[in-house]
Amino acid sequence: MTTINKNPALDGMYWDTTNKVADKNNGALTQSDFFALLTQQLAYQDPTKPVDNDQMIAQMTNFTTADGIGKLNENFSSLAQSMTSNQALQASSLVGRSVLTKSDQIVFTGDSLARGTIELEKPASSLRVMIENEKGELIQSFSMQNPSMGRNTFIWDGSYLPSGESSVDSVDGQLAERVRAGTYKLKVEASYNDGTTASLPANVYTPVGSVSMNSNGQGILLNLLGLGAVKLGDVLEVSYT
Repeated sequence: MTTINKNPALDGMYWDTTNKVADKNNGALTQSDFFALLTQQLAYQDPTKPVDNDQMIAQMTNFTTADGIGKLNENFSSLAQSMTSNQALQASSLVGRSVLTKSDQIVFTGDSLARGTIELEKPASSLRVMIENEKGELIQSFSMQNPSMGRNTFIWDGSYLPSGESSVDSVDGQLAERVRAGTYKLKVEASYNDGTTASLPANVYTPVGSVSMNSNGQGILLNLLGLGAVKLGDVLEVSYT
């Protein structure tokens, strides 16, 4: 059997793997690290072939540049956080107001009219707006004859007509019913002057319920009633109502 004799003089000269110091900079070199490397380079250089002055100046310049870039990144990070906070403060003023965003759904609050817009890029004879419930059943439709190029606005008062006929205050002398407050599907079909038809996207006005700051780097989010969260940059227009 082999016996290993421990030499007391060697105590404490082994790598201690139990009490490692946490690496706070994730392995990134700091300015002090660069200067430590430079010092070691000077200490171990060949006396007969010293480092050229131009090389020394170039290395010092690189060290200074690296440190400046690090500080610039820190300043930009601080500036970005400050701008995000300012945007959140400004966006908070939108709570309670309506914003115009692209959507295939429309919200009827029961207290106010549901409004939207349709952008027409070429001449059309008519635009047909169709509103459906969650089952895909048509509950209302109305047409715009000879719509204009550009923006066309439509309004829905929440009236419910099972036949899908044009919205009126009464049908055969009976008042049209009103749907319950909620979110409904929205479709738009254009009939162009050349005889073709096409489905068009719509923009709708929706009340802002709250504002939140996204933690995934997506900036400010507006939480719209019935439609969920949208980016502040996706807002096309702000309305007082």
